[in-house]
Amino acid sequence: MATEAVGDLAPKPARRGPADPVKALMHRHRELCERAVDPLEIAAGLEAHGVTDRTAARFRHRDVFSLAEELYARVPRGTGAPARPAPEGEAHAGWAGWTLAALTPGAVAALTVTGLALTEGPVRLAVGAAGVLGLAAALAVAVRRGPLRAAGRTVPAARVWTLWLLAYAFGGDGLLQATLTGGPDGAWPVTPAPLLGLALAVAPAAWCARLFATRARRRLAVSRGLEDFAAGTRPVLLATVALHLAVLAGLLALTGFAPGALALGTLLLLARLLTVHGFPETAASGLAAACAAEALALASVLAGRIPGCDLLAAPVRTFVDTWGPGAVPALVCGGAALGLLAHATATLSRASAHAQAPAPAP
Repeated sequence: MATEAVGDLAPKPARRGPADPVKALMHRHRELCERAVDPLEIAAGLEAHGVTDRTAARFRHRDVFSLAEELYARVPRGTGAPARPAPEGEAHAGWAGWTLAALTPGAVAALTVTGLALTEGPVRLAVGAAGVLGLAAALAVAVRRGPLRAAGRTVPAARVWTLWLLAYAFGGDGLLQATLTGGPDGAWPVTPAPLLGLALAVAPAAWCARLFATRARRRLAVSRGLEDFAAGTRPVLLATVALHLAVLAGLLALTGFAPGALALGTLLLLARLLTVHGFPETAASGLAAACAAEALALASVLAGRIPGCDLLAAPVRTFVDTWGPGAVPALVCGGAALGLLAHATATLSRASAHAQAPAPAP
């Protein structure tokens, strides 16, 4: 009995494992927690590192957001005062700046199309060349400011793919038709009107990108779980794309409707959204795939001129005879846009896609 009493009084061995399960996670992600401006960034960062709501349960939390709140509260940050919202005057100046930049491509394109209609000969050629250079510069400025800005994230090759797609929208249909009829013999017909519609759509695209970023950020603030956030963000993304599609269709109806330009505008918007939110490689791959398909269509027609290789041109010839040359970019860009939309629905509904993205323009 005495032995048993002594055994009862003896200290029991310490329980293995940390008494504080969050402490190890806190040290592992200390840098993330120290630089976060709110718990939402920590939650997004944890998700990017593979922490799920089920993982959070092992740390005695109902979800990742609750776990992030504890980490934010426990990790000390600098003593400096948190950044304050910009004054109202600066906010309006920011709006004015990127809105003006987004409107510039449409203005340059409109002036160029007007100049091409009023001039002939060498002057017309000079106007066209100046318009191309001016439009390229305006587009470069537009994607460097406001909601379309993706500093340090753009894949350089994406610019080449974008220029190819815009060039095809300008003269690709005429080149394909001329190639099918044995040409081209000299200059082939071009269609600047759809390009004008695409340039005018840069401003609506910027507003749609801002709308999506703002709504997603607000959804991040009220969500109580990663699945809840994803379920609420997917409809926002689809509604944003549908809104841009409707506005672009209206602009193209005014300037010269072309199904290929409508598909291209949707493809460019999705590619830019993916780039802005941290998926530039996927965006570049979608653009490259569309370029490759358009180039393949032209190359197959030329290859069909080789004796004994008529079958190589048969698919494109049949497709164009049935639907017209404009159906080629519509099919190509539409297919690429659907692929990027499927990817964006999965990736842009993650909290991590919105933590490191640039803050929405005021």
